[in-house]
Amino acid sequence: MQIILGIIFHFIGGAASGSFYVPYNKVKGWHWESFWIIGGLFSWLIIPPIAAWLTVPHFAEIISQTPASTFGWTYFWGVLWGIGGLMYGLGMRYLGMSLGNSVLLGFTSAFGALAPSIYYNFHPQAGKTTFHDLLTNSWGQIVLIGIILCLAGIFICGKAGVSKERELSEEKKQESIKEFNLVKGLIVCIVAGILSACFNYGIEAGSKMAEVANTMWKTANPTETGNFLYRNNVIYIVLLWGGLTTNFIWTMFLNFRNKSFADYTNKKTPLLRNYIFCAVAGTLWFLQFFFYGMGESKLGNGASSWILHMSFIILVANMWGFALKEWKGVSKKTRTTIIIGVITIILSVILVGYGNSLKSN
Repeated sequence: MQIILGIIFHFIGGAASGSFYVPYNKVKGWHWESFWIIGGLFSWLIIPPIAAWLTVPHFAEIISQTPASTFGWTYFWGVLWGIGGLMYGLGMRYLGMSLGNSVLLGFTSAFGALAPSIYYNFHPQAGKTTFHDLLTNSWGQIVLIGIILCLAGIFICGKAGVSKERELSEEKKQESIKEFNLVKGLIVCIVAGILSACFNYGIEAGSKMAEVANTMWKTANPTETGNFLYRNNVIYIVLLWGGLTTNFIWTMFLNFRNKSFADYTNKKTPLLRNYIFCAVAGTLWFLQFFFYGMGESKLGNGASSWILHMSFIILVANMWGFALKEWKGVSKKTRTTIIIGVITIILSVILVGYGNSLKSN
């Protein structure tokens, strides 16, 4: 039952993340950097402490008493993740939600799933899965096969993107994706995908904060079993400060270079509507990790949780991609290729979930 709940929570989080960029398409008359940072303020600064205040008693005290090294490493990984998150937005501009998410998040899935286990192979900690565990146990080998299958799905989705590039005229490609550019998009999404995995490293770095929250919860609720459902919410505050730092510096630079500071007060644009859609997008973005934390409390923050979360995002984003007609006008063969790629990624989810269930047994 715990595994089923974990998968459900990851699906809800994946649905939130796979959908968050859609409201940005409703923002009118603003430059990309303007709506990105307004949405980001909700994602990284406003909503996280509200969520922690509602769910984690004494969260501010936990953060203030966190050792400097834990705080610093959590923030550091957040800064690197922030670069990946910034490039995520560019990837969506160049490739669209369907292909962009498949390539970018596929790389994030693989790097985010494997890196913690590799780290713990050299720095063992009680209860943490090492890469040696994955290699030498049947459940771990199934998880690794799932990760390999996920990478195969990324390759197939990329192949579909190449076919789309060849088949459609520039005019047709830009009907659904105004700035479609396969080469730029692939480069941005690969780099962003690798850096975005740093979010998972940040969760590992800040795990001591979650452990304190978990201990306090168990002390207050001695009859409860299992882990505190919302324990990661205290980590997100520090981790997302790092992401905010990166994104704020870059978007302010773009505002200055493009002379787009006027966007925030330009009455010729639907200001209230734009702010509302940015707020919705930013809130949806944070909800992905709100539910990720809930899923992680049931499955653990190893290969299983990370790849399940990312694969569900890819699935939902592709559904939006088809709904927004990003593959309109391509051949039946190309549409079939992208569908096969998505199905391959879904199969990787099943394998990883099955491997995790064997470990639990």
